Amino acid sequence: MSTTTRSAIIIGGGISGPVTATALHRAGIDATVFEAYPGPAYGIGANLALAPNGVAALDLVGAGDPVRAKAAPLSRSTMSVNSKQFPLPGLVDIEPLRVIDRSDLHEILHDTAVAAGVRFEYDKRLVEVEEHAGGVTAIFADGSSATADVLIGADGIRSTVRTLVDPNAPGPTYLRMLGFGAYTDAPLDLEPETMTFAFGKRAYYLYWAMPDGRVAWGANLPTEQYYSLTEARAVSTEQWLRTLRETYADDLPGRQLAEATTTAQLQVIGALHVMPRVPHWHRGRMALTGDAIHAPSNTSGQGASLAIESGIELARCLRDIDDPAMAFATYEALRRPRVEAVAARVARMNQTKAAGPVARMAMQLMMPIMFKRMNPEKMLGGEQRFRIDWDATVRPAAVHA
Repeated sequence: MSTTTRSAIIIGGGISGPVTATALHRAGIDATVFEAYPGPAYGIGANLALAPNGVAALDLVGAGDPVRAKAAPLSRSTMSVNSKQFPLPGLVDIEPLRVIDRSDLHEILHDTAVAAGVRFEYDKRLVEVEEHAGGVTAIFADGSSATADVLIGADGIRSTVRTLVDPNAPGPTYLRMLGFGAYTDAPLDLEPETMTFAFGKRAYYLYWAMPDGRVAWGANLPTEQYYSLTEARAVSTEQWLRTLRETYADDLPGRQLAEATTTAQLQVIGALHVMPRVPHWHRGRMALTGDAIHAPSNTSGQGASLAIESGIELARCLRDIDDPAMAFATYEALRRPRVEAVAARVARMNQTKAAGPVARMAMQLMMPIMFKRMNPEKMLGGEQRFRIDWDATVRPAAVHA
């Protein structure tokens, strides 16, 4: 290891924070995670998908097999328009998609990091960063501070570190949809290991059979009104269920899924976002990773996987490149083309989630032609077959001013 970087402060204990810290420890760099919540965020959010590339990246930090043990495998997918099913072409000879509760993933990543020697400190809300010769100091709302060689912002779409790197940085873009999820006991006869993306008459939803016999589903409810997670959860689940049942009343099996869902089962996620292009990923001894710089739409199926990859690639760059500024520039050169290509692929798909009657009919007519011409290897092969070579030495990128 040629680097002089020996210590790192990680801001954020969700997905990318623990992964980055664990990868840094593997690279010989001491890392401590500082989280604003009072403890591990095991109860935050519903489920999420991990693509094969994301699970392969988790293998590098020792979390791949625990995720496989907890997650539901999904090896096939279909699209439903006006309740008519269209099988989607997929990749062959590749690990299935893995769907896991966000809380389970958080717990696995936290426990893996702790086992690797990562320290976590809670109730630490970042308010200021001071850079100085040879290091950086994080100052927290409780008056405490921490100093290290570098600071990594893994603090999500509302990243404080992003505004410290660039006060003019863009914030997340609201997709004009609210997210909901649930596991239900709906009596549906569904194909195993198959996810269905359904375009209902009023809203988009998706569903799949769980190995234990339950049915998992997620809803994207179109609305111009913005609800943060706190605001959405301030509305009673009874009221949200009434809205969902009205929205999916004319859809099959949307109606059955909404009717079978109980208030105890419903997970309220709140506003759905994407991150627009972030001009500056780093400044001085600070850098960003995960959703703080690239949060593609949930339609991509790559959000968490890209965050995991970026944390590991950032650790490799700091391991192999002596100067932190050059390490960060090389990291950006490695990652930006990949994450922006994924964002571009799914940008148009979000516009179809609230398709009206005419658009849905056109989709239904065009689907057979589109799928016949679709080349899944060309569309998804580069995304899902991507693998990080941990042992390869990272060479400084040729960075142009």
